[in-house]
Amino acid sequence: MIFKEYKRDKLSALGLGCMRLPTVNGVYADIDKDAVKEMVAYAMEHGINYFDTAWGYHEGNSELVMGEILSEYPRESYRLASKFPGYDLSNMDKVEEIFEKQLVKCRTEYFDFYLFHNLCEMNINQYLDPQYGIFDYLMKQRVNGRIKHLGVSVHSSYETLKRFLESYGQFMEFCQIQLNWFDYKFQRADKKLELLKQYNIPVWVMEPVRGGKLINLAEEDLAKLKEMRPDETAAGFAFRFLQSIPEVTMILSGMSNMQQLKENIETFSTENPLNEAELGEIMKIAHKMAGKGTVPCTACRYCTEHCPMELDIPWLIELYNEHKYSDGGFIAPMALSALPDEKKPSACIACQSCEAVCPQQIKIHEVMAEFAGMI
Repeated sequence: MIFKEYKRDKLSALGLGCMRLPTVNGVYADIDKDAVKEMVAYAMEHGINYFDTAWGYHEGNSELVMGEILSEYPRESYRLASKFPGYDLSNMDKVEEIFEKQLVKCRTEYFDFYLFHNLCEMNINQYLDPQYGIFDYLMKQRVNGRIKHLGVSVHSSYETLKRFLESYGQFMEFCQIQLNWFDYKFQRADKKLELLKQYNIPVWVMEPVRGGKLINLAEEDLAKLKEMRPDETAAGFAFRFLQSIPEVTMILSGMSNMQQLKENIETFSTENPLNEAELGEIMKIAHKMAGKGTVPCTACRYCTEHCPMELDIPWLIELYNEHKYSDGGFIAPMALSALPDEKKPSACIACQSCEAVCPQQIKIHEVMAEFAGMI
């Protein structure tokens, strides 16, 4: 196992994400404890020392199961991460209540790593609002040693992350973002990396294979990659891409069975980042994949200068592309829920003033109508 230096600690470069644990009969809330126990034993034996859970994973049962299983090991032998569930706005005034319950559920006296969970457009105002006392309470637990390292996980736009960091950046010890070779450009992860680098904040990675999409590549695309590395798997290419980014400290993978765990551990027995030619080829494949069913907006913003409704058209198209490519998901609906009705895609009056100045000749009014019908 590769290890990364983090402050005075050594973390396994691969962490076990506990959002997609094996289940009984495919029921998400019903975790197969025996299977998880076997996986944790194998992970610990082969060097994994980082386990990432959260309040809402497996409908609240992930923390319970991981707490039960990990309690069988010496506390100093593993690093445990959990998160404050700010994705649900009804939790905002319950930070102390939830944190105390999490410690009990996880059978621990402290969290090695604790995060503001799922920073996004929907909850940025509440996370920054002092009336809820979230930041103050978590910082108090940091001082008291019940949180060893405080960070944030992000599914937001660059602008929302920037706003959060302008308030709390100096206190964030790590940041967890969705990063993989497809989202490097598609979700502007490259820009988020640059921003985090400005704040000297180490990067934690979630969705390294984008929920499995980067494992199931088209045969012709995988063949091109294998011309360069015949023995590498599609998952291997995804992890090697991340090994090519110096700011990345932790790569989390939500492994659902022993086979995935063994394969990933084997990959992380070596550090073998992609070279320039390999990076170029994988970016070509990403560009081609992103073009299927999505809109080629370059965010030039000519359109916004001519929109009588003052819609943020480039951002709405970015969300449309995400929703379209992902066949749904939570990111776009979550972001749109933060907007007033007059700023949503449905507010487009189809005047086509924006289209008259669009260099890409996008039928923006059609995109907005389709998007409004999708959400």
